Amino acid sequence: MTTTALRTAPPRTPRLGTGIGWRPEIADAVERMPGIDWVEAVAENLCPGHLPESLLRLRERGVTVVPHGVSLGLGDADRPDEDRLAQLAARAEALGSPLVTEHIAFVRAGGGLTASPLLEAGHLLPVPRTRDALDVLCENVRIAQDSLPVPLAVENIAALISWPYEEMTEGQFLYDLVDRTGVRLLIDVANLHTNHVNRGEDPARALDELPVEAIAYVHVAGGVERDGVWHDSHAHPVPEAVLEILTDLTSRVDPPGVLLERDEDFPEPDELARELESIRAAVSRARPNPAAPATPAGAGHRRSAEAATPPSDDGPAARQRVALAQTALLSALVAGTPVPEGFDRARLAVQSRALLAKRADVVAKVAPELPVILGSSYRAEFLAYANRRPMTAGYRADALGFAGHVLRAGGPGDEEARRELTRWWVDRSGSRPPSRHPWSRLVRSVRVARALRSPG
Repeated sequence: MTTTALRTAPPRTPRLGTGIGWRPEIADAVERMPGIDWVEAVAENLCPGHLPESLLRLRERGVTVVPHGVSLGLGDADRPDEDRLAQLAARAEALGSPLVTEHIAFVRAGGGLTASPLLEAGHLLPVPRTRDALDVLCENVRIAQDSLPVPLAVENIAALISWPYEEMTEGQFLYDLVDRTGVRLLIDVANLHTNHVNRGEDPARALDELPVEAIAYVHVAGGVERDGVWHDSHAHPVPEAVLEILTDLTSRVDPPGVLLERDEDFPEPDELARELESIRAAVSRARPNPAAPATPAGAGHRRSAEAATPPSDDGPAARQRVALAQTALLSALVAGTPVPEGFDRARLAVQSRALLAKRADVVAKVAPELPVILGSSYRAEFLAYANRRPMTAGYRADALGFAGHVLRAGGPGDEEARRELTRWWVDRSGSRPPSRHPWSRLVRSVRVARALRSPG
């Protein structure tokens, strides 16, 4: 195969070094941890006008902060939402970030393109590696690039399921995406391992085929295998298999940055520090020799100009075809509709249960009062509620809907818990905080009572 350089060169990424995912639960530990060059923070958890003091202190010390988006839905059939793009841009400017990152995934489906209700996955789902999906993704990436004040990098995701009838490998898909848009890549080596276990995809082949010179930085994370399925949990130590993929990647290219992700079950700071050291060691084992002759990364399997996937000329039709396919899949996962042809039914059942479990976990995070009020019954009650009601408007609205459902059903059984849940629902059910004026509170109470009497 004839090799060729990328037609659209991605912008250069500054050297980042070794970093860790900043989370409120480990903010103090991250500030005290030596050798942290930069951090990454979930963009949706930040308010530009009220940034966490910990991040501000890190910024004052010269630590780079990169906002990492999780809800833009660049792989959605619809164009990216302007408000979400504006919010991501505002976070990048508030943090003085050199770039922002998002995922190659779809997170919602339905709506106008399919004349069906809009559904939210509450999770990152894989896009089909087809020409239609690539056309849609490329256009969405360009829209995002035009709306952001700094360069964009996009991340490969982990998946439990595979689309039938795919037309490209992951490496080919990513190569063509970079070639057509100039976007940079955030490569998650833990996700390459996940896709190896769950979908039989060879990480080495993916590294052979993708344009590693376009990498902005690398994610490293842990997971756990249950019943032959690897779950990208970000709640377990980084396994040796993931470190081996990191070593393979860094033998091909010197990435500008490498970052440890941890989202749950945070260990003691000493254990986090040891994981960072194991990551540094994996990188050092394969650091390219600066005296060696330069060889184009991935030259052995680079896509030729003739083989690269050209854009189609039927953008609106491609969007509709992708919309119909994604809506059928998401509806099967969250609304119990028939499984689309070609999908593995058993694996879709695993994914469906994983979506429900994550939904319960995230609602407990965004509304931590609910598990406290409902006690040990929270999870079972929420799963029963969510199993019959797909998410349509995000996790905060999901929490409100669940609380209202419990109250309408006459629960909780304990009178004090019911009063507490009612107060919680009243305080959060409007677009503005309730007024302290007694007459305003009375009017609001009447409206709440009417809302709770309505079916739902």
